Amino acid sequence: MQLALWRDRWLGAREFQWWAVRLPGVRQIARHHAERLFDLCGGFVASQVLYACVRSGLIEELRAGPCSARQLSERCHLDSQGLQLLLESAEELGLVERRDACWGLAILGAALAGNPAVLRMIEHQPQLYADLADPLERLRSDSSPGALANFWTYARQQPRAAVGAVGPYTRLMATTQALVAEDTLHAYPFGQHRVALDVGGGDGTFLCALAQRWPGLALRLFDLPEVARIAEARFTAEGLAARTVVTGGDFLVDALPTGADVITLVRVLHDHDDGPALALLEAARRALPSGGRLVIAEPMRSVRGSFVSATLYLRFYLRAMGQGRLRTPAEISVLLGAAGFSQVRRHRTLRPWQCALMSAAA
Repeated sequence: MQLALWRDRWLGAREFQWWAVRLPGVRQIARHHAERLFDLCGGFVASQVLYACVRSGLIEELRAGPCSARQLSERCHLDSQGLQLLLESAEELGLVERRDACWGLAILGAALAGNPAVLRMIEHQPQLYADLADPLERLRSDSSPGALANFWTYARQQPRAAVGAVGPYTRLMATTQALVAEDTLHAYPFGQHRVALDVGGGDGTFLCALAQRWPGLALRLFDLPEVARIAEARFTAEGLAARTVVTGGDFLVDALPTGADVITLVRVLHDHDDGPALALLEAARRALPSGGRLVIAEPMRSVRGSFVSATLYLRFYLRAMGQGRLRTPAEISVLLGAAGFSQVRRHRTLRPWQCALMSAAA
C-alpha cells in the first residue's frame, strides 16, 4: 500500500515527469505511457473519424479501387478541405493510404471493407454515443432510458411489441451474427446432436448457418412471438421450413420447448441481469433431457486484462441498454451450477474478443 502511494506521488509530480522524458532508458517508457494517455483523450475523435469514413461512403468507394481526391469529394459529398482532413486522419489511423495521385485502402481499411457486420455496428454507433454524452448520468441507477433502450424496446418488459418495433434490432443482430456463428460452429461439435434449439434465435441466422454445416440436424427456434414470425419467413425463404420448428414465447413466462438434445444461447445471456439469466438457464435445464448439452456463445470478460477495448465497449453498451452484464467464465459457471448443470467446459474460439464459448451438461 505504502509503495503504491509513493509511486502515485512520484508519477504525478511535474519534476519527475520532466526528468523521466530526458533520462535515456526511462525516456522510452515515459513516452509510451504518455502516448497511451493521449490515445485515451483522443479516443472519441478516432472513433468519429472511423464513423465518418463509413457513413460518408469513403470505405465503400475505395473498396472498388483507388480514387483521386476529386472523385472522392464528389462521391462522398464533401468539399476538398473536409475530405482532405478526413483522408489524412484516416491515414493516421491506418484505414487509407496514398497511392501516387490516388487514395486506396490500407490494411485496416481493407479488413473493415470486407466485414459487413462491423460496418453495421459502426453505423449504429451514434445511438450509443448519444447515451454516453453524459457518462455520469448513464452510471446513475435512476437515469432515464436512452436511445439504445428505446431501440431495444422488446427487451424492456414489452414482450408483445409489434414486428415493426423489433425489426430494426433484429436486423442489426442478424447482420452481426455471422462472425459469432462462424466461431461457434468451428469450436463446438454440433454433429453429435440430433435436435438443436436456439433460444433467443432472432431471425434464424445462426440456425441457417448450422443447417448448412450439419444437414442431418433438426432445428428449433424460440423467441418472442413477433420475432418468431420473422424467423419463420426467413426459414421459408431459405428452403428450411421442413427442418425447422419455430415457437413464440417469453422464457420468463413460458416453458421452453422440449425434444432438443442441445440448446444454444448465442449472445443472449449477457443481455440479462443475473436474476433473468438464472431463470433462463433453469428453463433450459428443464427442457433438456439428462445428458443434453447447453452451449453459451457470447463475449465474456477476461480476468487477465486482455481485449480491454472490447470489454469497455460492451460494458457501457449494456449499461446504455438498461440491462445485462458482461460476465467472466467463472461467473457464468456459478450461474450454470445454480441452475443444475454440470461438466462445464470452455471451448477455444478463433476470436475470443467477440465470441467465447462454454458448454455444460444437463
